[in-house]
Amino acid sequence: MLLKSKKVFLARVISLIAFGLLFNSLSYAATKTDKNTISWAGCGITKKAFMKEMAKAYETKTGIKIVLNGGGATRGIRDTARLKMDLGGACRMNLPEVDRIELHASMHPVAWDALAIIVNKKNPVNSLSTKQVKAIYTGKITNWKQVGGKDAPIRLYVRRGTISGVGYAIRQYIFKDRYKKFITNKKYITKSSGPLEKAVVKDVYAMGITGVSSARKRNVKIIGFDGKVPSYENVASGKYTLYRPLYLVTSPSPSKKVKNFIKFVVSKEGRKIIRDNNTVPYKDAPALQAKMLIYGFDIL
Repeated sequence: MLLKSKKVFLARVISLIAFGLLFNSLSYAATKTDKNTISWAGCGITKKAFMKEMAKAYETKTGIKIVLNGGGATRGIRDTARLKMDLGGACRMNLPEVDRIELHASMHPVAWDALAIIVNKKNPVNSLSTKQVKAIYTGKITNWKQVGGKDAPIRLYVRRGTISGVGYAIRQYIFKDRYKKFITNKKYITKSSGPLEKAVVKDVYAMGITGVSSARKRNVKIIGFDGKVPSYENVASGKYTLYRPLYLVTSPSPSKKVKNFIKFVVSKEGRKIIRDNNTVPYKDAPALQAKMLIYGFDIL
């Protein structure tokens, strides 16, 4: 009986040693692979605005692959702060008062985006005022004929939660109330900007707000806000008032490979990639920088 116990014990020790050797081998391989990759997670708007093209250009130049994941601005900020990701992408500033982990995220503004009001291509409405948008989001205007359109219901698509990049920006810019509740049918509440944009493509009576950098790449109609459209020139000059920064997010002490990627993004070559995607590089709009308040929102 004692001999049998010793054999069992010895077998377990051998198994543990073998597992340890395998684990160390895999860790070493992962470390080698990690030198040639940068993991990124974040908002779909930043991803569509420039990250896909930026990642491709950087891999061609350096051989380092940027592995792009989604998940939204909140994931981009928090996963990077928790060191689950090398790099994040966000269309809002960090909010440590909401979650203290966000205090450990370093925010690097690299481009300017704008909130865009989108409707279906078949919708005849061309512009909405601040007053009309507020009334639609609070359930006071529910029919397109109330804003110059057809006699049909307004199907308002909104992002889930109050601190998503787009949801937070709408509340800050238009309502000056980060806790504002939007009135809509729960079936029109989407988990991210991608499904919201796709819904507007299909739904003739839909309306939503998303990032213009992403909206431009969808088959939707971008309408004016207070008589201005979110063109490249209007965003860069600040004439279109619903602008906001797009950020790359790092830990407080990012690795050399992450620092080098950010240097590439803000370089002359990187800024050209951003411009080629019809997005305004951060350095190209000093007038907007001067207007910014804490957490990236200006006085309107």
